[in-house]
Amino acid sequence: MVPRRPTADDVGLVSAGLALAGMVATPFVRQGGVARRGLATGVVSAMATASARTMMRRWGRAAGWRAGAGVVGIGWTVERLGLTTGFPFGRYRYTSALWPQIGGVPAVVPLAWFAMAMPARETAHAVLGARSSRPTRVVGGALALTAWDLFLDPQMVADGYWAWARPGVYRGIPFTNFLGWMATGTVVMAALETLAPARQPVAEMVGGYA
Repeated sequence: MVPRRPTADDVGLVSAGLALAGMVATPFVRQGGVARRGLATGVVSAMATASARTMMRRWGRAAGWRAGAGVVGIGWTVERLGLTTGFPFGRYRYTSALWPQIGGVPAVVPLAWFAMAMPARETAHAVLGARSSRPTRVVGGALALTAWDLFLDPQMVADGYWAWARPGVYRGIPFTNFLGWMATGTVVMAALETLAPARQPVAEMVGGYA
């Protein structure tokens, strides 16, 4: 019998499973250790792969590549801007924990913007229901993306991946960070509305956000 070639669904499901397994394992691995850093990179990579494969299945390979490249490009640009000017997040710096780095930005960071962006957009689309429109999805998706960072940023700082020049009142994170996430998220969501226009909400991505 000829072995069946893996499909986009297979790759997406395996990637989502690996991401979930990595997230479950993370609390049991020593904070600040090599294994913990490896898990962080692995989880983001698996999430990005799952999002990419789902996008390619729903919107086509070309649209998936364009959306991925667009969001990763926006992510790197805004992170580089943040490092050099403090805008829009506030003053911070990446440590040497995550490698490789491009212009001082760990390569996995802009990949994380893409990994989280589509699930946030699709979740906003699903929650909005009949009120879903391009403007409401842009705002709702940006809010969903920013809400994710309420958990993410304190955890990443505790793991030693980056540090703030002036710690803020929310678990050491300055309020400007969340304003920056909202602003960047708005740009990302607007880009996705052009590169991968919303159809019916993608259940796998909504589940991935949750």
